[in-house]
Amino acid sequence: MKEWIYGRNAVYETLRAGRRQPFRLWVAQGVQEKGRLSQSIEMAARRKAQIERVPRQRLDTISDGNQGVALECSGYPYHELMDILDLAGERAEAPFVLILDTLQDPQNLGALLRTAEIVGIHGIILPFRHTVTITPAVVNASAGASEHLLVIQANIAQTIVALKETGLWVVGLESSPVASGPEQVRLDGPLALVVGSEGQGMRPLVRESCDILLRLPMKGKIESLNAAVAGSIALYLAWQARGFA
Repeated sequence: MKEWIYGRNAVYETLRAGRRQPFRLWVAQGVQEKGRLSQSIEMAARRKAQIERVPRQRLDTISDGNQGVALECSGYPYHELMDILDLAGERAEAPFVLILDTLQDPQNLGALLRTAEIVGIHGIILPFRHTVTITPAVVNASAGASEHLLVIQANIAQTIVALKETGLWVVGLESSPVASGPEQVRLDGPLALVVGSEGQGMRPLVRESCDILLRLPMKGKIESLNAAVAGSIALYLAWQARGFA
């Protein structure tokens, strides 16, 4: 399967990660070829991709947000659960996993992937169905962070059981009164953080599978944070608990 990645950061990081096979790089005619765009052209040439200078209108057929560049490449390379646990072992770190239960918005997923990459998450787990996946829009929204992460698709409830068996503590992010505040939840050891969908939160079976529920304190009048913001805050709290290692 082939797809078009667009946007300067997304294209640059896709080529830099080297996980996908590049086929064609389209560059808008007349654009200044410097900085990351110049580096992308060099990397594409080294990988034997066909480089074409094309009218901006051709790029606009891919996306209005193309920033003058688009890369035709192979599809996103999903991984397996053991790859995530093996990566934690290679880094000699307690496993740090993010589980996203049926997110629907590509912008939210992209934002969470960007934060996850920054804080050193070992892997992301998505369900098989009823979720946004790693599409070109998500790659763009993540500024290419998706290309450096290990992402798997799996049955979430079954995967939580498997993670528990390997010693992970599973914390579900929720705003309900029964959830505990950050000062009551340990986030420094082997951890899987679960973030639910934008509208419904975690599905009941996933929620019941969690060891504990985490509630972010809020002082203002707005009822709740969106999934991307809440998840990003929780990721930073966990990273802080891990000593920003």
